[in-house]
Amino acid sequence: MIDNGDDPYLWLEDLEAADAAAWVRERNAETLSALTGSERFAALRAEIREVLDAEDRIPYPGWRGDHLWYDFWTDATHPRGIWRRTTLEQYRRAEPEWDVLLDVDALAAQEGENWVWQEVTVLRPGYDRCLISLSRGGADAVVVREFDLVRRAFVADGFTLPEAKSSVCWIDADHVYVATDFGPGTLTTSGYPRVVKRWRRGTPLAAAEVVHEAQVDDLAVYATHDHTPGFERDFVGRSLDFYRTEDYLLTAAGERRRIEVPEDAQWDVHREWLLIRLRSPWTVGEVTHPAGALLVTRFEAFLAGGRDLTVLFRPDPRAAFSYHVWTRNHLILATLADVRSRLEVLTPGPAGWRRQPLAGVTESDHSSVVETDPDTGDDYLLASEGFLRPATLRLGRIGGPVETLKREPAFFDAAGLTVRQFFAASADGTRVPYFVVGDPEGPAGPTLLTGYGGFEVSQTPHYSGGIGRGWLARGGSYVVANIRGGGEYGPAWHRAALRENRPRAYEDFAAVAADLVTRGITTPAQLGIEGGSNGGLLMGVMLTRHPALFGAVVAHVPLLDMRRYHRLLAGASWTAEYGDPDRPEDWARLRRYSPYHNVDGDRPYPPVLFVTSTRDDRVHPGHARKMAARLRAYGHEVAYYENVEGGHGAAANNEQHAFVWALTLEFLWRKLTAPPAPPRQRSSDGADERDPSAV
Repeated sequence: MIDNGDDPYLWLEDLEAADAAAWVRERNAETLSALTGSERFAALRAEIREVLDAEDRIPYPGWRGDHLWYDFWTDATHPRGIWRRTTLEQYRRAEPEWDVLLDVDALAAQEGENWVWQEVTVLRPGYDRCLISLSRGGADAVVVREFDLVRRAFVADGFTLPEAKSSVCWIDADHVYVATDFGPGTLTTSGYPRVVKRWRRGTPLAAAEVVHEAQVDDLAVYATHDHTPGFERDFVGRSLDFYRTEDYLLTAAGERRRIEVPEDAQWDVHREWLLIRLRSPWTVGEVTHPAGALLVTRFEAFLAGGRDLTVLFRPDPRAAFSYHVWTRNHLILATLADVRSRLEVLTPGPAGWRRQPLAGVTESDHSSVVETDPDTGDDYLLASEGFLRPATLRLGRIGGPVETLKREPAFFDAAGLTVRQFFAASADGTRVPYFVVGDPEGPAGPTLLTGYGGFEVSQTPHYSGGIGRGWLARGGSYVVANIRGGGEYGPAWHRAALRENRPRAYEDFAAVAADLVTRGITTPAQLGIEGGSNGGLLMGVMLTRHPALFGAVVAHVPLLDMRRYHRLLAGASWTAEYGDPDRPEDWARLRRYSPYHNVDGDRPYPPVLFVTSTRDDRVHPGHARKMAARLRAYGHEVAYYENVEGGHGAAANNEQHAFVWALTLEFLWRKLTAPPAPPRQRSSDGADERDPSAV
């Protein structure tokens, strides 16, 4: 086993230690003093906060099956938020009348807790009870409490779970599936539940019946109940890692029937249909279906051994399946073609699956399905937006009319700005797409480049009032890079930067940066980059491997120590993405790009800002703490800010979100528009922070 006992900053991983807390306070004070005292910062923060709290932004609703429109809303009056609902008739109005179900601000004040809303699960049918998940300070760990929707009150003797990374699912009014921390031995090495139980109302949690278990080295366990009338079913399974599962239909007699799809395939059951989305090629009989294909068959026939599979989507080099949603009688299929959205409706019939475009989709915008309710009908909510075009929300019915319900206001003046898409050539010749938002006639100037490149997550066009006001309105350009590791071109695009191929994502990002300079959009000194989580790792790699390409770097809630990431919080769940540092062959590859292990005291770096949260229980704040300490000891210019709450989002409410983004944009603008800095010197307190060369 590889240990990090020689890490001089290991003490900064201790979230309870007084010396580590003092170090954080000192770094925060330095950063706030340097960046937040100007009138420009105060105005920027106020402008971003105004966007986040705007009363005329779209209240995106959720449907629960009872024909009511639910919404969780935050604004200046309700910073923690209110959960509310209304009718379609009311929602159509400019100022609907809302029925407030729960005021989280009032609850937090009453109970003396820093509650942050996470999610809710409503009982179907009945719709009179729900399970509400609240976190302290925005952490992933939640407290679960049963709520009476008729009385507008928590149920005193209802289903309640203490703080943990739990999952709950209604079976019926008196039974739930619960996966939580049941005590020693019931969590996986990733920190997620290993055991799921069936819990009956009125009985202690300890008496709940075990229905399925995962192995300790698995990612997690799950159990779900499908409440579709006439198709009620129960499923259990193990998440073997981030991409592989082992799944079963749980019969009424307690029998587990294996769903024989590939372990890395994603599947979904709706009424009589089974959908299978492949991550790797699958040979069935004499036919090999490619990775990225979407297949459909009848569920019961498949369980019985039938393999009559219909191909609903086959990928090509420029197009990939993105997601699907069901209505009562139809399937809506979303795909990406060179990162531009396409939506179509598929309808089963005697002659096969009929296709037609989804009504209401605009050609020039990125459109996504916000909501459907497969139990009740074929209605859908559709949102369309672009980098420069605020969102429009439409209500449609397949085969029927489409009406515009809401339009987001414009939060900045887009006159003279355009959106352009370019392709950069990566080191191996791969064409990497990216979007540039800005003035096409302007000279090379301050440019903010962002990317992610991991976990098959696609970066698609979206409207951001904060970026518009805080960056574009100042004259900056904004760039989104669609690098490998993401899902823009399906599983192959992701797999191309998986584990041992991870450096390709970094080569892609560097290629985009160089292409921006070649096209005259910016210069290295005027090019700033920002990314969060896995995108924060991307930022750390750019800082240490390609420092000459950039003028400033911002990393939000980043992974940076790739030798210990799997031992910190949820890190073990990501070994399928990066590799296992305890395996020598994996560590040999990780060591070559792990930002924390590649800091060079003799190489000039651009200034960097790290932003994290003490309450982030997904990516440990120790990553950012240790990286900042080591850079400081070498004399590099580094700023650090750690919010005391906020979880993996680094902010728990709109005020904190506005502050974090104002801090980010102010830092970048200062560094990208300032004259060159004088040569650096090593930190005067480096000795107190231990010897940086020992890592």
